[in-house]
Amino acid sequence: MPPMRTVVHLSDLHFGRVDSTLVDPLTRAVRELKPDLVVISGDLTQRARTTQFIEARRFLDGLPKPRIVVPGNHDVPLYNLPARFLGPFVKYRYYISENLEPFYADEEIAVVGVNTARSLTVKNGRINQRQLNGICQHLCAYPDVVTKIVVTHHPFDLPEGYREGSLVGRARMAMDILARCGVDVFLAGHLHVSHSRHTGERYRIAGYKALAISAGTALSVRRRSESNAFNVLRIRHPELELERYAWQEETASFSRFAVDFFERRADGWMRVSDETGTR
Repeated sequence: MPPMRTVVHLSDLHFGRVDSTLVDPLTRAVRELKPDLVVISGDLTQRARTTQFIEARRFLDGLPKPRIVVPGNHDVPLYNLPARFLGPFVKYRYYISENLEPFYADEEIAVVGVNTARSLTVKNGRINQRQLNGICQHLCAYPDVVTKIVVTHHPFDLPEGYREGSLVGRARMAMDILARCGVDVFLAGHLHVSHSRHTGERYRIAGYKALAISAGTALSVRRRSESNAFNVLRIRHPELELERYAWQEETASFSRFAVDFFERRADGWMRVSDETGTR
């Protein structure tokens, strides 16, 4: 039996608008999970200000390595127009990472990060052909027994009630291309809502169903319909366990509150049980 990989998935930290009482408990929770990889899917800051990037950098330094981190739309300056259009990622590159599209691989997982933030849009994001070519160069050569993961800030799927405009731009074109590489999992954030579903319902590509998984906001006070939360993926191909960790006021800690089990079958990934663990 192949070894299990543990991936912690954080998103939408929004330093500058965080609940400061959650920072240390979140750091402690991630360390205690002893992940093989930490993924952060964008919006490390609220307004891409220097002080906010410094706070985000300090938080990252407390997390285990290796890490895959990508920018979000909030990591692009909004009000400083020269910086927004002439150097949108200067501060991100200086304080967070020079590499906007990082890659990690071992014997069990291959993970590529993609920058979907753009200067020309305030909220939305896009993926382009150059980036898709890069993903394919990284992932297509890996055999099916390796779980292939793409990390973006903007999602490839949405919870009920959200408009298609919230999807990453060119999502359908991207899905057609990435299906040929057998991408297994798409990790994202942006909506501040935890969500998971296979892509077959939206994209209807014959013989292909990947998992689209979004994380809620880990630290921001800008919560939607749920507490601050993050995801933990337990991967042992062809099985994947998705754990949701949420902030619990009673214990002043992040603890597991839901679990979903998925399995890869001949036509792709399917949910096989919920948090009860009963198959």
